[in-house]
Amino acid sequence: PVYGNRLTLALVRQKLDDRGPGIKGVKLIEIRDGESQTAGCFEVEFIHTNHSIADANAFAIHTPAGIVFHSGDFKIDYTPINGAPIDLQRIAEIGAEGVLLMICESTNVERAGYTSSESKVGETLINLFDDATGRIFVTTFSSNVFRIQQIITAAERYNRKVVLIGRSMLNYFAAADSLGYLNYQPDTLIEIRDIDNYQANEILFITTGSQGEPMSALTRMAFAEHRQVEILPGDTVILSSSAIPGNEKPIYRVINELYKRGAHVIYESLSEIHVSGHAYREELKIMHSLLRPRYFIPNHGEYRHQFIHAELANSLGMRRDHIFILDNGDVFEYNAARDSAEISGFVQTGGVLIDGSGIGDIDAVVLRDRLLLADDGVVVVSVAINRSTGELVGEPNIQARGFIYEIENQRITSEMAKKVEDMVRKAGNSGKAVREALDSDAARNQLQKMLYGKTHRRPMILISILEV
Repeated sequence: PVYGNRLTLALVRQKLDDRGPGIKGVKLIEIRDGESQTAGCFEVEFIHTNHSIADANAFAIHTPAGIVFHSGDFKIDYTPINGAPIDLQRIAEIGAEGVLLMICESTNVERAGYTSSESKVGETLINLFDDATGRIFVTTFSSNVFRIQQIITAAERYNRKVVLIGRSMLNYFAAADSLGYLNYQPDTLIEIRDIDNYQANEILFITTGSQGEPMSALTRMAFAEHRQVEILPGDTVILSSSAIPGNEKPIYRVINELYKRGAHVIYESLSEIHVSGHAYREELKIMHSLLRPRYFIPNHGEYRHQFIHAELANSLGMRRDHIFILDNGDVFEYNAARDSAEISGFVQTGGVLIDGSGIGDIDAVVLRDRLLLADDGVVVVSVAINRSTGELVGEPNIQARGFIYEIENQRITSEMAKKVEDMVRKAGNSGKAVREALDSDAARNQLQKMLYGKTHRRPMILISILEV
């Protein structure tokens, strides 16, 4: 079975429906805050937390050896937009029972203090909307239902109709709306086809593309590639999100294009338009103080985050030899008889590639060849050889795909054909069989060296020999 909270399972059902009726027999079990589920000798308790995604939970896993507490992604928000604050009372009770191991996220351990409440963003949105005279575009994570709610609430305050753009935005909205997580007036939402019926100052778009994804709605609008909407001078574009590490370049590429189109662009470094869903340093201290675990594993973050979190735990009184920083695949083992813990082994981990009907059966050679084809293309050399004499019949045929522009194609392929003829002639003079001379790594290397010298590209070279 698959266990999940209400919003998670609503999204899973959407995914299954998208795949059609062929997927059957999937058992989905809904869990609620405070409930427990038994799995073998383990009892898993689901504890309410706050995060940018609704229905977030921490896990208290009751095992024969003791309690393992997994924080999940969390923050401490005393004034959440929807639902209750994090259940610190139950977390404190679990700490009083005794926690063997805590696994806790480390994403924002470098940031001092506390995260701002999600409700703070609502105040900023109202101020920004008050200044906007044209259309407003707001992009955020599709999963941040609370942010979407605040955008809609602010839009209604200024009598703006709301248009949702982007597949993931529509899917998350539908799932959250079906569960009653969103509140809005019946006439607030309009279809994208109806936008021409309203003035610029009467419309607001909520769109995907907060990370500068190439195919996202905002990116396509910024580069005039969207079929129905284009960014115009006077539009206000608000990026209500932070850059995930590594995404800075595509995000700023989109921002630059928005400025070029005359839009007024607002993003995190200019305004408090985003708050994190991950605990800051003082919130992590609270979690450590309430749970007081015997062992600790920092997770969720880069190595530097986990290292700093380990240092934080040590500064709070935890023994250094009770803190473990794990790589993916490391096996953490607790021995109750000896009352000791260690990293005892390693299991194979990593992405599982799906190729057609095959799952995990793509080897390194196949991947290497596909990368080579994608980067530099392929050149196919076809030659006919007289079976009796071993001499070349006719001229070599050279076909190039994804390698050179058509204007260069004839010149390069002609030179390759002459090179092949020269290789055949040299093989005959040395008494070597032509087939063996051509169907070899040495022949392919010679051709590749020639091509690189002329084009600075290394295409895959395939040599086909036909005996006639």
